[in-house]
Amino acid sequence: MTYVISSACVDVMHKSCVAECPVDCIYEGARALYINPDECVDCGACKLACEAGAIYYETDLPDGEQQHLADNAAFFSDVLPGRDAPVRCAGGAAKIGPVGVDTPLVAAMAPR
Repeated sequence: MTYVISSACVDVMHKSCVAECPVDCIYEGARALYINPDECVDCGACKLACEAGAIYYETDLPDGEQQHLADNAAFFSDVLPGRDAPVRCAGGAAKIGPVGVDTPLVAAMAPR
């Protein structure tokens, strides 16, 4: 199980959640943040800190946000545009810095 960042983060990225994550599992794309499901320890600190109300426990995602569960995971497992390999488990977001690209779902969303 894991926490998931929903569409409310797209083009907002307050990043208050990043500072609260004790395992550094929140990675930065171009327009949104993503929680690595393999690194997340389900503590909920990110949800409490999220200024946009964009973070949900995976079983609590609203119906219109369900696609973000697979999309957050795809950020780490798929080869993103302009990259040679998947992000995978980098051992913490600080080690790789901003990734600079998003999943096709987020990239296709209308700007806010």
